Amino acid sequence: MIEAVGLTKRYGAKTAVHNLSFQVRPGTVTGFLGPNGSGKSTTMRMILGLDAPTSGRATIGGRPFRQLPNAPRQVGALLDAKAVHGGRSARQHLLCLAQLSGIPARRVDEVLGVVGLQDVAKRRSKGFSLGMGQRLGIAAALLGDPQVLLFDEPVNGLDPEGILWVRNLMKQLAAEGRTVFVSSHLMSEMALTAEHLIVIGRGQLMADMSVKDFISANSADFARVRTPDSEPEQREKLTSTLAEAGGQVVAEKDGALRVSGLPLPRISDLAHEADIRLWELSPHQASLEEAYMQLTQGAVDYRSTVDQRAGLQEAPAGYGPQGGVPQGYAVPGYTPGQPNPYTQQAAGAAPGQGYPPPAQGHPYGAEPYGAPHPYGQQPQAPAPMPPSAPAPAPADPATPHPEDAR
Repeated sequence: MIEAVGLTKRYGAKTAVHNLSFQVRPGTVTGFLGPNGSGKSTTMRMILGLDAPTSGRATIGGRPFRQLPNAPRQVGALLDAKAVHGGRSARQHLLCLAQLSGIPARRVDEVLGVVGLQDVAKRRSKGFSLGMGQRLGIAAALLGDPQVLLFDEPVNGLDPEGILWVRNLMKQLAAEGRTVFVSSHLMSEMALTAEHLIVIGRGQLMADMSVKDFISANSADFARVRTPDSEPEQREKLTSTLAEAGGQVVAEKDGALRVSGLPLPRISDLAHEADIRLWELSPHQASLEEAYMQLTQGAVDYRSTVDQRAGLQEAPAGYGPQGGVPQGYAVPGYTPGQPNPYTQQAAGAAPGQGYPPPAQGHPYGAEPYGAPHPYGQQPQAPAPMPPSAPAPAPADPATPHPEDAR
């Protein structure tokens, strides 16, 4: 079991982790979530003894990591998949780790097979892709067959097959009674992998509960209701009926209604009593991502802003519906709300073809230099040869080259 009690870490005037306390129990995949800069990696480093806490303590099985006898056989970790000597092969890297911990060499070949790197075991790791590096890091964590495992972004760079493999591996390790602590930013993957969540923001604990309880506590379920699109009066009637019954009704852009505060059977009964036909009545449960965003929206340190130059981008020719130009683009000679002048069909062109007609041959038409260019930019005529630099006369084949006469 991993336990943190009053864990605090300061770097000068900056507090990365503040008074953090939690437990990671065996037999369960525990997800470790938080925005960028929230202190997740710092917390894992303190658990593994790589950083000393300013105050508080982090223990594994009741002991600090540095006091564990032969720690690699008890704890495995993947914090940085790039922490590998690039000149060594995958097998040499694992063999070095095994010899330092008294692990037999046959275990190296076993974990290479577990992570699927047996065919590239003799290749230098500097030529590995990001996903292959992640697999090698996972192999190093499994090398000592430990009971406690920590993974920081283990699916980073993996393909869909690799992500599925990691998910099943985590579940299998937890089912064997091991303690599995996984940090990730992929909410959809955490929803499928983790059973318990620890969420921190700006170095402080925000949630410590099961995935199911976390979603219920930080989101509101609602029902999606739709009436016939050809009968808008039915939609208005249903809105007023549900509001009178105590429901909260919000209109969505596609014409459906989002209803909260009323169970689905009650919505169905109210619509039946009001003689309103329903095309859709479906429940909606919030996802882990929605619940996470709801909880951590006030603890995000790095927020993106609107690009102020977005409206200065030139639209590609023919972009937009019916030859129009999408909102946010600026095109020379174009008036918003009018068809795009660069996609209007030219005279003589076949239907569906733009400018110029195929019969003109040259991609820009037969206009001479100096005529308006159809795409808004006029090509420049080639500069004439200066009179003081006459063209060289062709060489006489019979005259030997000076270099050949030597």
